[in-house]
Amino acid sequence: MRQSKTEDQLIQFIQENKADFYRLAYSYVKNSQDALDIVQESIRKALSAKNSLQKVHSIKSWFYKIVVNTALDFLRKKKKVTIVDETNLEFINQGKNDKYQNLDLKRSLEELPLKYRSIIVLRFFEDLTIDEVAEILQEKPNTVKTRLYRALEMLRIKME
Repeated sequence: MRQSKTEDQLIQFIQENKADFYRLAYSYVKNSQDALDIVQESIRKALSAKNSLQKVHSIKSWFYKIVVNTALDFLRKKKKVTIVDETNLEFINQGKNDKYQNLDLKRSLEELPLKYRSIIVLRFFEDLTIDEVAEILQEKPNTVKTRLYRALEMLRIKME
């Protein structure tokens, strides 16, 4: 059976950005295997819901939303927190610049409530726009901006 054009584009998009999705999932669960499971489950969900993708140009925010929601569902189910070790950070990095070079920043970021941490991770570590973050988190852009500024203020206070 022939794949649809949307499915072809979705598969290509996932293949081109799989490291980013893994890094995003890992930023939530702090465990390699769990992050891989989240990415795999996200891909399964995306492929089964590909017909709900109305605009192919919004595939990025659509799939990021699936990954974030899958990670949040996982955290709600497991209610677990794991500390990142240096070996796992190097594995995730795969030759890219370490985005968590400052350990104080990393610790401070981990201490933020999830609603603030999610915005920081999506905006700065995944380079998404405010509108994309809002779409992924199903919030209004102004709400995202407010939380972003609040999160940055909380980080600044923790870092001092």
